[in-house]
Formats: sequence, C-alpha cells, structure tokens
Amino acid sequence: MEWLIPLGIVLAIIAAIAAIYNRLVALRQNRNNAYADIDVQLKQRFDLIPNLVETVKGYAAHEKGVFEEVTKLRAKVQDADTPADRLNAEKALGKAMLNVFAVAEAYPELKADQNFQKLMAELADIENKLAAARRFFNNATSELNTAVEQFPANLIAGAFGFKTEEFYEVEEEEREVMEQAPDVKFGT
Repeated sequence: MEWLIPLGIVLAIIAAIAAIYNRLVALRQNRNNAYADIDVQLKQRFDLIPNLVETVKGYAAHEKGVFEEVTKLRAKVQDADTPADRLNAEKALGKAMLNVFAVAEAYPELKADQNFQKLMAELADIENKLAAARRFFNNATSELNTAVEQFPANLIAGAFGFKTEEFYEVEEEEREVMEQAPDVKFGT
C-alpha cells in the first residue's frame, strides 16, 4: 500500500505535464490558424491587385514605372519561400500600392469609373478583413506567449521546444495603405 502514494504523485505530475503540453499545442495551433486567416486575406488582395492596376493603367498609361514596380513586387510575393518572406513581400507590395492610389487620386474620371469603384470597394472589404485577421493573430500570439512564459508551463514549454512568437507588426506605410484603401466615393 505504501507504493500507492508515490505512484499517485507520479501520475498526478504526468497528468499535469500532459495537460500543460496539450494546452500549449492547442494555443500554437490557434496561432497557426490565425496566420492562415491572414494568408487568405493577403491572397485575396494579391488576386485583386492586377485588376486594379489594369483599370488604373487605362487612365494613366504614362505612369508605367508605378505599375512595373507593383508587378515586380507581386511576383516577389508569389516567389517567397517562407511565411516571413511572404509577409515582408506583402508589406513591400502594400507600400507600392500607395503609389497606385496616388495615381488614382490624380484622375477624377478614374475615380468615377464604376469598375474602379467596385475594385476599391472590394479592396476596402479585404483590408477590413485583413485588419480583423491581424488582430486575431496577435491575440492568439499573446495567449501563446503568456502560456509559454508562465510557471510551471515555462519549464515544460522549454523542454518541448515551445517559444515566444513574434506579433504581426504593421509598419507606418502599410497603415497608410489601410487608411487609404477604404476611401471609396460613389457618384463623384
């Protein structure tokens, strides 16, 4: 009978370790899912860009350099090897889109074009969804990081290779893209 108490303690410790490990795995999966949501929105934006560029190109053919830069950066997104490279390429593409918006601002007849208005409304919708996906991702990252750093989970996290993860940071130029994209005016 004396062996039951130590066995019970060992089983309780194993159960606690398993529970903490399973929670960490669930939080990591939640973060991965949140990243996938961002990726879906970025893909939709990626697919919309050629239509937007072609529409603007029709009105501003002499702005060739702007469109070539967007096309080059879009190809970089497609060729990215890692998720981090992809996000960096997406950020650069977002910065380049500022120039497309600037060109569009210079052409009132373009802003009145129905196709352009529709594309800008779609882009605004995607940017709103992307912002929500980023918030969800950062929340999932915060939960995972908190769990990884709390005692006694930090002992188990380190032993099983869990670490704190980076948040999705929006750079100032990308903030400008997000602020400009939803500016859709109908009937102008």
